[in-house]
Amino acid sequence: MSISNRASRLSLPQINPGVSTVLEYLLLRFPAIGEATWRERMATGKVHLDDGALITPASPFKPQLRVFYYREVASEPSIPFAEQIVYRDEHILVAYKPHFLPVMPGGRYVTECLQQRLRNSTGIEALQAVHRLDRVTAGLVLCSLNPETRGLYHQLFKSRRIHKTYQAIAEVEGHESWVGREWDVKNRIEKNEQRFRMRVSEGDANSHSVIRCVQQTDTQALFELHPVSGRRHQLRVHMQSLGWPILNDRYYPVLQPLSPDDYTRPLQLLSKGLEFIDPVTSEPRRIEYDGDLEFN
Repeated sequence: MSISNRASRLSLPQINPGVSTVLEYLLLRFPAIGEATWRERMATGKVHLDDGALITPASPFKPQLRVFYYREVASEPSIPFAEQIVYRDEHILVAYKPHFLPVMPGGRYVTECLQQRLRNSTGIEALQAVHRLDRVTAGLVLCSLNPETRGLYHQLFKSRRIHKTYQAIAEVEGHESWVGREWDVKNRIEKNEQRFRMRVSEGDANSHSVIRCVQQTDTQALFELHPVSGRRHQLRVHMQSLGWPILNDRYYPVLQPLSPDDYTRPLQLLSKGLEFIDPVTSEPRRIEYDGDLEFN
């Protein structure tokens, strides 16, 4: 059993969805977690208010009440790849996240995530990732070390004042050379009918990427990708729209059946670089991971 050593926080909604207790709301909000589990958590002090007062099965529902609880999973996967600190100062830390490792706790992952690994290795409990990468994507993640300046770095990503560079490998036909060619991809991305997937649809463009081919073999090509907007799965969808789905992508172009991770076939997508004006020092920063994706 893996149990988070930090509480997750949940604010109850302003409008009561038709429940009388906090327990009833938790069962409604998290249908995959049974009543016996929540009762056991409450009995052992794992569900409480922000002042530490314990929540019991009889605690009444109150709008906007903040509830703290500790996530736990029976069997947490162990990711056999290491993270690497690339840059650090008094305000931020930038780390390389390996493929398959989540940035933050979620689903089957409680302690096995980049954020918790970095807290453990640095001893800085205040460390917090300020943006995310898909679990299957590798590359740079910026973390805040100082709560007093954290909001400035959150705003950096929210306002799109940070330039990101990615690499991707896709299979290509070797009879034509694509090296040096560039594509300005703009289209509309919306949720697919299938869970977790996105699709290109008709209508005004809401996504924009610039993609350039930088290397090529007889069967594969290495692309440099610059997302201008930040839609979910944008680079994966844009590569597919060009006819070159990213190598080992289990979502595009066809959703693959659910199966255990194959560590020998990682998604060939890497967040290679971050470039921005530091909101604390006003200095330009360019942070790059020194590794590259390699052809098979």
